[in-house]
Amino acid sequence: MSEIELSTKALSKSYDGRLIIDDINIKLNKNEVVSIIGVSGSGKTTLFNLLSGLEMPDAGHVFLKGEDITGKPGKISYMLQKDLLLPHKKIIDNVVLGLVVKGMSKKEAYKKTEDLFEVFGIEGTSNLYPSQLSGGMRQRAALLRTYLCTEGVTLLDEPFSSLDTITKGQMHSWYIDVIQKIQLSTILITHDIEEAIYLSDRIYVLGGNPGTIKHELIIDKNKNEREEFLLTSEFLSYKKQLKEMLL
Repeated sequence: MSEIELSTKALSKSYDGRLIIDDINIKLNKNEVVSIIGVSGSGKTTLFNLLSGLEMPDAGHVFLKGEDITGKPGKISYMLQKDLLLPHKKIIDNVVLGLVVKGMSKKEAYKKTEDLFEVFGIEGTSNLYPSQLSGGMRQRAALLRTYLCTEGVTLLDEPFSSLDTITKGQMHSWYIDVIQKIQLSTILITHDIEEAIYLSDRIYVLGGNPGTIKHELIIDKNKNEREEFLLTSEFLSYKKQLKEMLL
């Protein structure tokens, strides 16, 4: 039986009297990647704000490893679309920023990251500045910063959408490899159907007004044969199903 890392119970949220999302029940299992996909305005960002504790729901709860963390920020790491690296700071100082803000000394923070630069494929960049790195390398640094502040669960809001097609493909493959090494569970917002299918174990389709979970699609694939999976009839079948679910 899979260990549940994150779950919600009947989450609802309104703004100015308008119900944005209603009765959201989702779960994230250990070492799983789950995508949230839906049209603009369906409530994806609102859902992430509730999961991360940045906002309180009108009703419902968020649980992390069985603990009620509703409205408690700092329990789950949340990475936005842009890397948000500070241009005047070296990569090492950008990466440890969250740890330092939480009260860890720079010396301790540096020590905690010394082996992770290689794991994340950015060895040799610690003393460079963000302007000296490619878009893909900056995203890796931002993901490392996010990982350092997490308790095994991270939320990613379209983290690869700004990258060109070739770099995005490379980052997809890299991300699957690295989260298996570091045992990280992920919920991902994306508008990219192929990205959702390639990266995910499961996909939730959010839609309607207010936004509700309309469908759940389980992606059955061999993670060790990901590149071949892109060329299979199964991949095309999932793509067709997901397009129909989004109508």
